[in-house]
Amino acid sequence: MARIGMVNYINTAPIYEIWKELDCPADWNIVEGHPRVLNKMLAADQIDMGFVSSYEYAARPERYQILGDLSISATGPVGSVLLFSSLPPEELDKEEILLTGQSDTSVCLVRIILEEFYRVKPRYRVGDAYGAGDQEAPAAAVLAIGDDALRLRIEDRYPFQLDLSDLWHQRTGLPFVFSVCAIRQDFIDASPGVARAIRERFIDCRIQGGRRMAEICDRVARRIPMDCTMCSEYLNGIEHDLGDGKRRGLELFFELLINRKEASPAALPLKIFE
Repeated sequence: MARIGMVNYINTAPIYEIWKELDCPADWNIVEGHPRVLNKMLAADQIDMGFVSSYEYAARPERYQILGDLSISATGPVGSVLLFSSLPPEELDKEEILLTGQSDTSVCLVRIILEEFYRVKPRYRVGDAYGAGDQEAPAAAVLAIGDDALRLRIEDRYPFQLDLSDLWHQRTGLPFVFSVCAIRQDFIDASPGVARAIRERFIDCRIQGGRRMAEICDRVARRIPMDCTMCSEYLNGIEHDLGDGKRRGLELFFELLINRKEASPAALPLKIFE
């Protein structure tokens, strides 16, 4: 049996909507969840592989490899990992920032951008990003990801909407990889043929999804809800490969985390399962 984690945001739709149409082996079981849930399940051996936060690999690299040529990433704006702020970023020193509880990678990225790029040191707490505006003492800024970030973009509650992937790209010139498809080393050791077959199926889904993007947008846009044009612009900005530029971006992110003592030094060099 193979237990496969799938992020249940629409950013995986170009892969996942195709996967759901295919006749997969009965013992390939999909488990849906947001990134932090899947991170915990992979670490606890409750799934064997899946799209998890890049940070999960960096935290426990001795346990995993990364399935080659698969990611959730962006070169420039990603559109769904945003810091919504009442102040410009350079004025957030000592201000409170509410962090989503759904993604470890995005939390690490916003801290790097604010502390390393803008040289400010806010105060952080974790909470409900989408419901932040309903609190009696709202935070100065809110980190939201995935479908919550898309909804906040549409509602336009905050004067500053900072796309973290775009800020990363402006500073480094590299793409940012939010999620990798990590696989447990013990699963590779026990079932290398199954691991290869699942990777190949994901690659096929990614290719077909790219060809059928208009159809997929029409299918998933109502989940936000958003119109098909906005959905198309968003999904066409999401990238699902792990080419050389993505690997360099991932390596730089891990290098920064290691320097900040927030990741294992064994995260580099990357271990890619082709």
